[in-house]
Amino acid sequence: MENYKKEFIEFMVDCQVLKFGDFVTKSGRKTPFFVNTGFYRTGAQLRRLGGYYAEAIQQKFGTDFDVLFGPAYKGIPLSVAAAIAISEKYGADIRYCSNRKEIKDHGDKGILLGSPISDGDRIVIIEDVTTAGTSIEETLPIIKAQGDVETLGLVVSVDRMERGQGKKSALHEIEEKYGLKTTAIVTMAEVVEHLYNKENKGKVVIDDKLKAAIDAYYEQYGAEE
Repeated sequence: MENYKKEFIEFMVDCQVLKFGDFVTKSGRKTPFFVNTGFYRTGAQLRRLGGYYAEAIQQKFGTDFDVLFGPAYKGIPLSVAAAIAISEKYGADIRYCSNRKEIKDHGDKGILLGSPISDGDRIVIIEDVTTAGTSIEETLPIIKAQGDVETLGLVVSVDRMERGQGKKSALHEIEEKYGLKTTAIVTMAEVVEHLYNKENKGKVVIDDKLKAAIDAYYEQYGAEE
């Protein structure tokens, strides 16, 4: 596992973005782990987060694209932080863009924030965690309505590696349904590999009991691929 992935896993734990316990997901699944990117709250944290996203984006998509699109609302700071990091790390001046929930009819008009999207633009979408495709279904029509553009793919922070609508993972379903490339900074398998029975700041985050709960969760909800 690359060092930046190990650092990112510990970073999520330190920021309380990645928590372990008893939770219920939006889909109603009882889960022993939860990812809440709303706990990235400081400038220093966003700077580091943008750097981790930049590495994942560069590995999967390179930097030869035009726009990083972050769907409202959580995608807005992600697109800004990652665009800054791509510029600092790789010298590529990628434009950022997000959508508004409500179309503005005065001043800076329209549905978009940040850069306009033009014919010929190549776009990468940035989100927080793996989705069931709902956000993509809303986002792609907004992007396509801006012109003759190419949406290359989607990057998220964590691939939960659980079933989407069918037996495959949500990311694989998105790839097949929309023809997009997808990637994540880390997968939950990598999280477990790095934290299981290992101390982080003097504490074992995933002990045998928690590992058994995670294994049981994936027996029930894990994706086939």
